[in-house]
Amino acid sequence: MSFRDDTEAGGGDLRKPFLHTGSWYRMGSRQSSVMGSSQVIRDSSVSVVACVLIVALGPIQFGFTSGYSSPTQSAITEDLNLTVSEYSLFGSLSNVGAMVGAIASGQISEYIGRKGSLMIAAIPNIIGWLAISFAKDSSFLYMGRLLEGFGVGIISYTVPVYIAEVAPQNLRGALGSVNQLSVTVGIMLAYLLGLFVEWRVLAVLGILPCTILIPGLFFIPESPRWLAKMGMTEEFETSLQVLRGFDTDITVEVNEIKRSVASTSRRSTIRFAELKQRRYWLPLMIGNGLLILQQLSGINAVLFYSSTIFEDAGVSSSNVATFGLGATQVLATAVTTWLADKAGRRLLLIISSSGMTLSLLVVAIAFFVKDSLSDESTLYNVCCILSVAGVVAMVVAFSLGMGAIPWVIMSEILPINIKGLAGSTATLANWFFAWVVTLTANMLLSWSGGGTFTIYALMCAFALVFVFIWVPETKGRTLEEIQRSFR
Repeated sequence: MSFRDDTEAGGGDLRKPFLHTGSWYRMGSRQSSVMGSSQVIRDSSVSVVACVLIVALGPIQFGFTSGYSSPTQSAITEDLNLTVSEYSLFGSLSNVGAMVGAIASGQISEYIGRKGSLMIAAIPNIIGWLAISFAKDSSFLYMGRLLEGFGVGIISYTVPVYIAEVAPQNLRGALGSVNQLSVTVGIMLAYLLGLFVEWRVLAVLGILPCTILIPGLFFIPESPRWLAKMGMTEEFETSLQVLRGFDTDITVEVNEIKRSVASTSRRSTIRFAELKQRRYWLPLMIGNGLLILQQLSGINAVLFYSSTIFEDAGVSSSNVATFGLGATQVLATAVTTWLADKAGRRLLLIISSSGMTLSLLVVAIAFFVKDSLSDESTLYNVCCILSVAGVVAMVVAFSLGMGAIPWVIMSEILPINIKGLAGSTATLANWFFAWVVTLTANMLLSWSGGGTFTIYALMCAFALVFVFIWVPETKGRTLEEIQRSFR
């Protein structure tokens, strides 16, 4: 079933549709095209990679929001006379906003589509950054952070789902990992630009990803699986043809998607009692578990307050070290993008959680020993080096699996008829525990650096056990095959 064959056989009336139909082209009546030959149509094909690069601007915004609080802490607290607890509240409010965004994300993306929800998410992000840049007191600062978080909460659910639904099965892991890679790029940019510009200018620069994302959404197709679920058969097939290329036969994939959505109506609802079925509770448990454990690993504590951690470890230029950490995270996540469809999701999660456990234990021991030594002793300096190396190793290990893969798996395993509700629940759980970790990080580090990292190490060890027992391998399988395996 090739779009090219259809147009060559009878011509096609091609026209640009509205945003919600989500395809560059729609086939209308069997009339000769006013837009030229089929060669023009083929040349206008929108590749999956181009779609992913455009929606990846959302996670870059996500990362920039996460990274913003680290290089700006001292300047903001000094300019606005904030206490440590007030700044900790500022840092954590993005997670509160994200929880609200997460609650809304599933329903928004189900009713107006993946593209429409991303457009909605971009607007509060822009307003939030402007509020922070013009803040004269903590109230505007807090309001801006909440608005940013709301947009990020929608983005964090919608982008991995969109990528999973448009990507071919042999590229889904790699393209899905681009989501987390973009987050790390955003964090690194916040760290890098924070070295050179003051915090108000940095907030203005935070607007850029979403201002590019909004017009970019008009140039990519909507998720074909969402279109199929909503009963837009013509738009669904055209969107899929655009994504796969106009010379590609999509008959098998079209039929498989149609069979998947045939068992559920467009507006079907699931009763609570039905969630007890294995086909629902198992993917829900796996998706929620991975996203909760991702946060309980303490990664947000490390990323949000990395400058403070490096200062406590005795690093002279903590902001430069923080940027180096961000750059390292980008490189490690890029490796994950390459390995996701080769090594498999499950193996990467096992390697990642094992590495995080060991790294955090090294950091914890270094902090415990360092606290009992004189600042001028040789062993004290060795402990400082070990603690920095352990933090970097922890971030690398996180980036190799626990950063990207939980979002990939969540978007793969949830059945299409509960994806909106279940995805919202999983995203909400992720952001709730991100908020808890971020809010308590400064207080825990003030209590005991060694004790804090010991707690995080235990959580990573539990994540390792969870992956061994529950998480299936999804590499090389279609979304429909994965979801059928839970029945």
